[in-house]
Amino acid sequence: MEFLYDLLNYPHLARAAITAVVIGLVSGIVGSLIILRGLSLMGDAISHAVMPGIAVSFFFGANIFIGALISGLLAAAGIGFVNSNSRLKRDTSIGIIFTAFLAAGVILLARTESSVSLQAILFGDVLATTPSQMWQSMIITVVISTLVVLFYKQLQITTMDGQLAKAYGFPTRVINYAVLLALAVVTVSAVQTVGVILVVAMLVTPAATAYLLSKKFSTMMVLAAVFGMLSSIIGMYFSYTFELQSGPAIVLIAFAMFVLAFLLSPHQGFIWTQLHKLRDRRHAQHSPVTQEGSSL
Repeated sequence: MEFLYDLLNYPHLARAAITAVVIGLVSGIVGSLIILRGLSLMGDAISHAVMPGIAVSFFFGANIFIGALISGLLAAAGIGFVNSNSRLKRDTSIGIIFTAFLAAGVILLARTESSVSLQAILFGDVLATTPSQMWQSMIITVVISTLVVLFYKQLQITTMDGQLAKAYGFPTRVINYAVLLALAVVTVSAVQTVGVILVVAMLVTPAATAYLLSKKFSTMMVLAAVFGMLSSIIGMYFSYTFELQSGPAIVLIAFAMFVLAFLLSPHQGFIWTQLHKLRDRRHAQHSPVTQEGSSL
């Protein structure tokens, strides 16, 4: 009850909660797309690659969101260029590029005088959310959610079967770039909530939890959004009540939900699958052995 009272009476806490919830929502939606498309590592790369952009933004007094977004997109382009022009696989290209960007960002931030600490960038500080950042997160969530609804059919087909999408004449390359752009935008927005290091967890964990509990693409996206929002608000509660860092608290709540789904999912849960295997083994042991063709 104290948490609810403080939400209503302290504007900075209300801003933090709203921002965390909307970022959790859009992270679940975009996260569903990236894990089904095998882009989880790309999300990790972009989240780390925003560091130089943040540092340069501080140095020139520019908008942090713009600087971080440009840095993330440059990293994604660099990964694509290396992957397309060498024998290296994509995961190797990702490892090379994002670690270089991260190292450059750490060095630049150490040389830059800013009001935000390196720890806040790495692990998030949602309580420091400004009104402009809150509105920015809300606008991003509304825009991306609307685009997903409008182009749901195209996203579904290109995600599930790229070859079939090409046969239908869908602009698969454009759609793929659009998904990467959405990933970059959401990643940059989520940095202020959970930080550079943990942002990929908010993109992947709620979506993975939803994947274990659903069989339909649309259901997965809705559940992922719900889990993202629940993780954010519950994590905020524990963070505020027990004076914990907001980013890690949110991520640990998301992980706890994943563990429950992993164990108890009626379709793919570990406990139920083990019980089914045990039942099948017992059934096989007690079933009569037929001797077909024994008379031949």
